[in-house]
Amino acid sequence: MMDVKEFITWADFEKIEMRTGTILTADDFPEAKNPSFKLRIDFGVLGVKKTSAQITKLYSKEELVGRQVVAVVNFPPKQIANFMSECLVLGAVNDKNEVILLQPDKKTENGQRIA
Repeated sequence: MMDVKEFITWADFEKIEMRTGTILTADDFPEAKNPSFKLRIDFGVLGVKKTSAQITKLYSKEELVGRQVVAVVNFPPKQIANFMSECLVLGAVNDKNEVILLQPDKKTENGQRIA
């Protein structure tokens, strides 16, 4: 059984801005250390944000476009190779180190907060 790494307070959790967004584009990212795609995601009133995601094992670029995902949108921008990432797409990591994207089970308005 795996233990929780560290407990956080409710106030800590409330600082995390997880929002729904729709992937507009998915492009190859050959400059990344690990196989990745560059994504542009529409977060509604929050605008369009860019990120890179190591999701090439289970997803093709074509099936990503139009898919709604959940992402953290209030991390500071992070330089990844020659690309500035503006959000973090969330997923579950299986025992093969493959990322399975988190997504709402019903269509939501882009930018909806996850609670």
